[in-house]
Amino acid sequence: MKRPRRQFLHLAAGVVAVPAVSRFVWAQAYPARPVRIIVGFGAGSANDILARLMAQWLSERLGQPFVVETRTGAGGNIGTESVVRAAPDGYTLLLSGSPDTINATLYNNLNFNFIRDTAPIAGIVRAPNVMVVHPSFPAKTVPEFIAYAKANPSKINMASAGAGSVSHMSGELFKMMAGVDLVHVPYRGQASALTDLLGSQVQVDFATMPPSIEYVRAGKLWALAVTAAMRSEALPNLSTIGDFLPGYEASLVTGLSAPKNISAEIVDRLNKEINAALADPRMKARLADLGGTGLAGSPADFGRLIAQETEKWAKVVKFSGAKPD
Repeated sequence: MKRPRRQFLHLAAGVVAVPAVSRFVWAQAYPARPVRIIVGFGAGSANDILARLMAQWLSERLGQPFVVETRTGAGGNIGTESVVRAAPDGYTLLLSGSPDTINATLYNNLNFNFIRDTAPIAGIVRAPNVMVVHPSFPAKTVPEFIAYAKANPSKINMASAGAGSVSHMSGELFKMMAGVDLVHVPYRGQASALTDLLGSQVQVDFATMPPSIEYVRAGKLWALAVTAAMRSEALPNLSTIGDFLPGYEASLVTGLSAPKNISAEIVDRLNKEINAALADPRMKARLADLGGTGLAGSPADFGRLIAQETEKWAKVVKFSGAKPD
């Protein structure tokens, strides 16, 4: 007996719809177990601080633990590669951003292509670095610093969180635009760099703001300027470097990424929750206290920002001749 055409079409449509419905139901049930957020830098780093803030929010909102796991080494590449190689099931995520955009040019033989091999979920925050010196340093403003550096070439040691780090590239951009010669001294992380700056063993650091701002507020470090295009709410009386070097801009961009081929439904759910966090007054206040501004937006927005930052830092890496540690 032949089935009526209408019944056949109805059954066929149902077969096609089953995978879509299954994906939707699966995404609605997500997460069903703890989720790891991989951070490629050590405890106390800007990335670690921001990852833990977002992990706490997501844990409370989604009812499963979001656990921050640090996998340090190779300028963050070890952590990034572990996520690239992970199953695209939403249970392994990456606190991604500026280091990934820099490493794309800094390293010649990466086993992955960050833009190609990851899926953007959401931007989290853009935070300026802050140009800091020891309080005993003779220059108290950016113009004074530039004048002093030109009068003392190769005599100022510039600390950074490591070769190719955001603090390093911010300093290299400054050197390029100001025409000064600073000696780069890389450390294994921002905390170590700040420790030696506090002890006057180095003279300047273009430090990420979350780990350095309390030293500035306590008067243990002297801030000359922030590196972003606009003044920071956290240090509202501080000028921008761009006030003295027009066009200068450098900041730490962070967001959440996942292995490519992750379900669009899971990406959308995580994106929605992150945007909700960035709209929450308490989270906004906390990020502002750390010197950051929420990015929010769609996965595509974050993807475009990553592409723009990758292009920008490629020029600085090539000009400076920077090499990985």
